[in-house]
Amino acid sequence: MHTEYADKGLRILAFPCNQFGSQEPGTEAEIKEFAKGYDAEFDLFSKIDVNGDGAHPLWKWMKEQRHGKGMLGNFIKWNFTKFLIDKNGQVVKRYGPKDEPFGIKKDLPQYL
Repeated sequence: MHTEYADKGLRILAFPCNQFGSQEPGTEAEIKEFAKGYDAEFDLFSKIDVNGDGAHPLWKWMKEQRHGKGMLGNFIKWNFTKFLIDKNGQVVKRYGPKDEPFGIKKDLPQYL
C-alpha cells in the first residue's frame, strides 16, 4: 500500500508501543531490524506510550477526535490501532486492531 500510494501523498507512520502484553520489549534498533524482515518501507518512529498519563501528545489528540460511526473512546485497546488523517490534518477514520491495513485501501482514494 505504501509503495502504491506514496506518490499520491500517502504516508504511513508507525509508532512502536510496549503497553500491550509487552509485545515491543526490544530497543529501537531491534524493532527497526525486525521491521526490515517484513519489508517495512514506511516511517518507523521511536517507541512511545499511547495510553495513560505518559501518552504521546499526538496520540492523545488522535484519540479525542470523533470520526466514523461515533467515537471508540479515549483509549487504545491493542496494538495496530490505525488512524486515517486527511491532507488537512483531520482524523477522518479510526480502524481497530483487527482491521487489516489493506482494508483501509478502499478509503484512501477520497482522501489522496
